Amino acid sequence: MDPRDPIARIQRLVDNGAHDLLIPRTDCGMVAATGSIKNNKVIIFASDATKQGGALGADGARVIVAAYKAAMAEQLPIIGIWHSGGARLSDGVSSLSAFGEVFSAMVAASGRIPQLSLILGPAAGGGAYGPALTDIVVLAPEGRIFVTGPGVVKSVTGEKIDIETLGGPDAHRKNSGVAHVIAHTEDEAFNEIRDLTSLFAHQGTMNTNITDTDLSIHIPDAHKRSYEVHPLIDAILDADAEKLELLPMWAENMTTVLGRLGGATVGVIANNPAHIGGALDSAAGEKAARFVRTCDAFGIPLIVIADVPGFLPGAGQEWEGAVRRGAKLLHAFAESVVPRVTLITRRAYGGAYVAMNSKSLGASKVFAWPTAEVSVMGAVAAVRVLNRRLLADLPEDQREATELTLAAEHDKVSGGIARAVEIGAVDEIIEPNKTRSALAKAISEAPYRRGSHGNIPL
Repeated sequence: MDPRDPIARIQRLVDNGAHDLLIPRTDCGMVAATGSIKNNKVIIFASDATKQGGALGADGARVIVAAYKAAMAEQLPIIGIWHSGGARLSDGVSSLSAFGEVFSAMVAASGRIPQLSLILGPAAGGGAYGPALTDIVVLAPEGRIFVTGPGVVKSVTGEKIDIETLGGPDAHRKNSGVAHVIAHTEDEAFNEIRDLTSLFAHQGTMNTNITDTDLSIHIPDAHKRSYEVHPLIDAILDADAEKLELLPMWAENMTTVLGRLGGATVGVIANNPAHIGGALDSAAGEKAARFVRTCDAFGIPLIVIADVPGFLPGAGQEWEGAVRRGAKLLHAFAESVVPRVTLITRRAYGGAYVAMNSKSLGASKVFAWPTAEVSVMGAVAAVRVLNRRLLADLPEDQREATELTLAAEHDKVSGGIARAVEIGAVDEIIEPNKTRSALAKAISEAPYRRGSHGNIPL
């Protein structure tokens, strides 16, 4: 059997290759089937790349719509395997109308059933917008995502570009934010879809009787030192369970991970100080907002790890829509109803403190480590603003010592973490070696709720 055959690809994805066709197979360019992935029943549709490059016409669209109707009726995850050149030219306008029907079915299912996309070859035109409307997009090495191909690009703009540069993994890894997971091999892509299916379809029940470890070893003592947040996330999550980072190289200052804690599916959002100090910028706001909305739509609790010096300043940020895109994150958190617990590890300054799931935005619990700082800005930066004239009049060799003295006094006046606890902005100060169990307990004690909105690609 041709490895591009949709049946071969479905068999490769489901448990033991066992599947049942939803609709008898034709030459319409699309196949739909039921099967199980990690013992979770799913609906799968797959482009037939052996026929007209997987181009979709009216009949093929009807197969996808039928798959969506079946998935919605049984509330099952639906997985699309895409390898499609877009609309069938032979079908003319009817193929365009057919894509509209597919998009409508996807939007109707948004936030109600998990929608996963696996891109194994070119996904062009409507074949690109279809996956973009789904919750998670996994891109295999031979996958390509673009609206218009190199030939059209050249004829319209004069730009010469090959298909891989236009829409291959490297193009999407850092630039577009379209592909959530970019696999190194095709086998890895299939495995990641399987893990994602399990995380969404079998969320499990939180076990609060979990082992604690000293998490402070993953954070430098010096508040200005950068560090990678991934080891901390790994130490919080269950070691031997499914775990996937989404959009790892797009907006790297914000890390978003699906995994398990105490056996239950959780989403983790964390500032990553290894990149621009973990500051919030426009892309990070959009990335985190989309993730929050996804987790909320499917009842997945959120753990937010805050170590943020503020919003990234600069004209470039303002012109890129830092206000507009940052507002998406504020909206996503304020709208979210799932259990969501924040851990302030080192610092949470300014408006970025609010944006990282503050108590005022409705966080279920806000924890802080004993050495954490909560402030409008860092103490030294604050005294430089408040005491600008005094410091300017001092000899240069006295300025640093005076700044430190004034900063210590400012901490006492502003209150810092103690004041945050006093006013209820922080619920509890916890030790790093008690954090995993505290997070699990806080999530388990919060009422289970699920957002009643679609998962629009924010």
